[in-house]
Amino acid sequence: MTTVTSPLAGRAIGLAAVPDPVFSGAMVGPGTAIDPAREPSEVVAPVDGVIVSLHPHAFVVVDESGHGVLTHLGIDTVQLNGQGFELLVNKGDTVTRGQGVIRWNPAEVEAAGKSPVCPVVALEATADSLSHVREDGDVKAGESLFVWS
Repeated sequence: MTTVTSPLAGRAIGLAAVPDPVFSGAMVGPGTAIDPAREPSEVVAPVDGVIVSLHPHAFVVVDESGHGVLTHLGIDTVQLNGQGFELLVNKGDTVTRGQGVIRWNPAEVEAAGKSPVCPVVALEATADSLSHVREDGDVKAGESLFVWS
């Protein structure tokens, strides 16, 4: 069982509210989404594990159970070509929950015309394998978003 914690502070809004059909339709996987606080922040690892994929706008951490968790910073932010994102780790690094992975400013993303909403997705999971999914209310980095069994 894996508890996935929030990689950033903001408000939980659920995947259905993400302004992108691939995420809102849970085609990538089930999970939730965070509407982030509009201030520069470090996005942190939602689980202990290995960084298997790392881009300025997104990363995947796989834990010892083989569960891969995708954190995607904003929608269509790949179009920003890394501008405004600072990588704090490297692909292949082992990270601990709460460790900084990427530094960014959601307000700058919004100013560039992109949604700063951040999907946090359980890759290759079924919807019924997740429980206690946070879909509303304020969350702090490190607070539980969902449990994956």
